[in-house]
Amino acid sequence: MPPVLLSTLSGFWSTLCEMAPYLLFGFAAAGALSVLISPGSVERHLGGKDRPFLAVLKATLFGIPLPLCSCGVIPVTASLKRHGASHGAATAFLIATPQTGVDSIMVTYALLGPVVTAFRPLAALVGGLLGGVLVARFSDDEKPAAAAEPCKDECCDPKTVQRGKLAGALRYGFLTLPKDIGNPMLVGLILAGLINALIPPHYFHELTLPLQQKLGGAGASLLSMLVMAGIGIPLYVCATASVPIAAALMAKGVSAGAALVFLMTGPATNAAALTTLWKIMGRKTTAIYVATIAVVSLGFGLALDLFFPEVHAVHVAHYHPSASPWGTWSGIALLAVLLFAVVPDWLAWAKPPKEAAALPGEIVLTIQGMTCSHCAAAVQRALLSCRGVVSAEVDLASGKAKVKGTDVDAAALAAAVKSLGYEASGS
Repeated sequence: MPPVLLSTLSGFWSTLCEMAPYLLFGFAAAGALSVLISPGSVERHLGGKDRPFLAVLKATLFGIPLPLCSCGVIPVTASLKRHGASHGAATAFLIATPQTGVDSIMVTYALLGPVVTAFRPLAALVGGLLGGVLVARFSDDEKPAAAAEPCKDECCDPKTVQRGKLAGALRYGFLTLPKDIGNPMLVGLILAGLINALIPPHYFHELTLPLQQKLGGAGASLLSMLVMAGIGIPLYVCATASVPIAAALMAKGVSAGAALVFLMTGPATNAAALTTLWKIMGRKTTAIYVATIAVVSLGFGLALDLFFPEVHAVHVAHYHPSASPWGTWSGIALLAVLLFAVVPDWLAWAKPPKEAAALPGEIVLTIQGMTCSHCAAAVQRALLSCRGVVSAEVDLASGKAKVKGTDVDAAALAAAVKSLGYEASGS
């Protein structure tokens, strides 16, 4: 076997085994949160008329533990707007949520240690508060939410009682969530293995030595963070999948602060999400959103390197230890969970999609822009809120939605979907 391939596989497997026990626990905790803090419950709490700062604070605190990616959080945010949340609260939720999640926090602790783990949610908290307050102050009336009838969906029905919570938690934690993050997670592990195989040890540190001599340590560190921000802002990588990449970069000489900048900007922004955000929240809000993430990530990155310079040395010394039996078995279990979640989708993508024919009394919509189960769930809830709709089935793989009801208006269905930031057509 070629040495590069062998080294890549070794880096892939060792990283997988190191993070597996923590990520499996994170999946279980995320499943519990999915039934305890659902998007519907978030809407009930944030859709009111709280004072601006209190609404922003609640939105930030709600968002930090939720395992939503930068694409999946946008339809939830749009739904918050439809339920009456202010621009400030919606923006705070939008900033804080994709940067962290209980699963990504556990993986951060496994691969990067307690200091970076503490910095990550703290930075999300500060960023959410700052961005929400700025938007509330400067652009809260830029794109007011369209008036709508009071929501009568399950999410806003106080008499609704959740049944099968354990089954729902297990289904979400070990099937739905791995299906959402499985592909980027595997890609992140492969990239970590490639970085381990192709880049010499301390490469980035040696590369920045001339800059340190010219600009000083702080100047070179800031420049490397700007580079990480430039890579992370347009790139899509989920909060959990970004961690093995950051760990591999740190092992090759990237500072802990620069890695933190990547961990914050990569999950919170990407080109597609920013385009959708521009459409549903407005130009000014989008600018504040990006600027807040960039400034807060750079500030926390500089603080991490300044006050905890030993984090990098400790990480390099302990990166890729030999896997324990517990880590090995956990790695096997995690790989099985990820493959079980994503392989059916791989097989489905390999087959030509079947056209969904509309039955009598049924409307079929073609929806573009859905990327995860949260997107599909948000679309389904938006369709169910439309007048006359009895049932709605949304298939993520085919991008189709089947809607049944009485005197249902296809244009109203498409408008409800478009209000979430997607494109919809059909009849």
